[in-house]
Amino acid sequence: MWQARTIIHNGRAIPFEDARIHPLALGVAFGIAVFEGLRAYRHPTTGAFTVFRLDEHLARLGQGMKVLRLADPPPLDVLRQAVLDVIRLNEPDDDAYLRVQVQIEGMGMMATTGPVGWIAAALPRERSTKFATGLAAQVSSWTRLPDNAMPPRVKASANYHAGRLATLQAKADGYDSAILLTQRGKVSEAAAACLFLVRDGVLATPSRSSDILESITRETVITLARELGLPFEEREVDRTELYVADEVFLCGTGQELVPVTSVDRLPVGSGTPGAITQRLQAAYEGVVRGTTDAHPEWRTPV
Repeated sequence: MWQARTIIHNGRAIPFEDARIHPLALGVAFGIAVFEGLRAYRHPTTGAFTVFRLDEHLARLGQGMKVLRLADPPPLDVLRQAVLDVIRLNEPDDDAYLRVQVQIEGMGMMATTGPVGWIAAALPRERSTKFATGLAAQVSSWTRLPDNAMPPRVKASANYHAGRLATLQAKADGYDSAILLTQRGKVSEAAAACLFLVRDGVLATPSRSSDILESITRETVITLARELGLPFEEREVDRTELYVADEVFLCGTGQELVPVTSVDRLPVGSGTPGAITQRLQAAYEGVVRGTTDAHPEWRTPV
């Protein structure tokens, strides 16, 4: 597997291992940072790289910087160019996971809004080992963050602490992943991925008001499902629907599309990845990698 060797920090390309900010910078001390995870996919025939839905990711990052009231944030066009540059600088020979992060790099008080710095990085990241066989998930005793406390639609670094606690619990209890409920007891999402289920041939996903991240991968799956003619609904989802669903899968930039084959040790459907999940996996793989002509506007050439 290729290795990351260069990172772009505040517009300057430096050796990956030389990246530094002070340990008392507010980005570290209070987690005052927003980020985007993206993927650059390598075409299996041409070897060319494209970044999947780059502009949509940057637009969401801009919303996060606004909500966190970061002072003098970097322009999105500067970050866009940095993403393309950092891929070329690292010369990957396979898919790359990308991270663009904007943080407060100075010290100060809780309400300090700057100075703001940023990084763009390209890293190797293997696909989930459960991509084909499916995950064992646990409904966590930890609940999802509510919008009026730490808004989940903002992809803030600090928000991931809640998902980390749920994941640690799930793994300690012998599961692969955790599913979190809202404070109202409705299904929200997994610790770092959105969730879909299939009941009676209908694909469903928790609504935006279910304290979810407004996931770009989720929106991609919804679009692909409609184009495939799959019945679809966006609504509140009950916990017990996970137990009686025919199929469940998670999706996100990091996860891509991964089946869930059991929840709380109850098999989902037959206990194997379902036909609709596999159909959407194939459609997603084609569109992100560029082996189909569908949605060329989603792929930015490197």
